[in-house]
Amino acid sequence: MIRPEQWLKQIGLDTIQSLLLVKLFLLVFLILLTNYIIRYLFNRLAIHLQTTVNEWDNILLEAARKPVLWTIWALGIIWAIQLIDHSFDQITFEFTYTLHNMSIIILIAWFTLRLVHLLEVQLVQPCGNRDAWDHNTVTAVGKLLKVSMVITTIIILMQAFGLSVSGVLAFGGVGGIAVGFAAKDLLSNFFGGLMIYMDRQFVVGEWIRSPDKDIEGIVEHIGWRITRIRTFDMRPLYVPNATFANIAVENPSRMSNRRIYENFGVRYEDSNRIEAIIDAIRRMLLQHPAIDNSKTLMVNLNNFAPHSVEFFVYTFTRTTHWEQYHDIKQDILHRIMTIVADHGASFAYPTQTLHLNTPVMVPEPSNQHA
Repeated sequence: MIRPEQWLKQIGLDTIQSLLLVKLFLLVFLILLTNYIIRYLFNRLAIHLQTTVNEWDNILLEAARKPVLWTIWALGIIWAIQLIDHSFDQITFEFTYTLHNMSIIILIAWFTLRLVHLLEVQLVQPCGNRDAWDHNTVTAVGKLLKVSMVITTIIILMQAFGLSVSGVLAFGGVGGIAVGFAAKDLLSNFFGGLMIYMDRQFVVGEWIRSPDKDIEGIVEHIGWRITRIRTFDMRPLYVPNATFANIAVENPSRMSNRRIYENFGVRYEDSNRIEAIIDAIRRMLLQHPAIDNSKTLMVNLNNFAPHSVEFFVYTFTRTTHWEQYHDIKQDILHRIMTIVADHGASFAYPTQTLHLNTPVMVPEPSNQHA
């Protein structure tokens, strides 16, 4: 009967190698089993937390889900390296210790970044008695936290690998000047984005335009380097943030009312009816439910034009919605047309009247045939 040791030698394995394979198999099995149990516990806990009033426990659980699962795999890989190392009597304790610390640092940083991202998504949405936070403020604070976490993680990893952080910081102080000159535009865009977040001259979703540049559209994204604007012909427009520090920016989305300002002209033959027409239009505007009477409302004779007697209408609608504004304006114009027609007048069109000092004799057509 062949013993197990002889069978292992026949297939090319000795006792140490076979024992190592068994240990690695058990380790992989243990990792998979632990991973399955952790997934099950997370799913059960997530179902339970959905019934609670607190919104933050769900965010904390979701942020920790993937880092915890990957922690199990990271520890398993480190243990596998240690098993192989001990089986062949090669002591690399410092390497595995460094790898262990590096894994923990990266996983903690990953958990923190996920937590900040989920908090950003949650805070910009209303929940219960809590109102939604300002999207720009949340995004700016979130980006600062993420950048701070990444820089801190890099510094800690450098210390874990035995690099001198003080030397790197000293080099950064000297080289920072050169980098600043080389990346002048990048830095100006960065601080331009910071000023946009602080001044809040516009936020995502607002319509902006500039009289100084050919910029007009809806703000879709405000980054640290560029701002993406969707123009009204649906093309994306990418504007460096430093541009907004040197131009005037109009924000029509924050207007309180929309203005109707139109000029009209009636014929000189109807000049005796112009006063009644103006009074009727003014009364109509004062009674119109879509017109804001607390704002300036003017209907006045304005000009004696070459072909007409002109008056203007100056008023403001209550709504600022673009489509509703045009519906209201259309209704106002139609009512003005009706008022002018009801008073027996007509709108003017370009005409000329020729006055002759002496009559001109026009010969009668001849009846002779050729």
